[in-house]
Amino acid sequence: MTEYSDKHARSGIRTPLPKLECFKNQFKRYEISISIPEYTSVCPRTGQPDFGTITIRYIPDQWCVELKSLKAYLLAYRNLGIFYENAVNRILRDFVKASKPIQAAVTGEFNVRGGMKSVIEASYPPKTRPKQR
Repeated sequence: MTEYSDKHARSGIRTPLPKLECFKNQFKRYEISISIPEYTSVCPRTGQPDFGTITIRYIPDQWCVELKSLKAYLLAYRNLGIFYENAVNRILRDFVKASKPIQAAVTGEFNVRGGMKSVIEASYPPKTRPKQR
């Protein structure tokens, strides 16, 4: 296994991906939940495949994300070297930039690897944490 580096940590964060397209929302104050149970990417350090389920929940404002473009966007991760944490945060960042929702959350529930299961969630607006004493 290679030594961990900053290159590994940054891998995939700025790689060009297909554009997320949107259409005009016709209703107010409802939630959309999209589950992608066949998400795959590649660990930038080991080169091994990563598998999991990505769930996107959002309250649209003026725009809804078009699902065919979302599928193409997420399929582009298949050969992308990116850590779980970066993938979830990047998906949220790109989703919010494209659709400008009232609220959104992306959860990545990744398959067991090395005896550990990871669940990562990122939200918009970001959740506030209680102050540490």
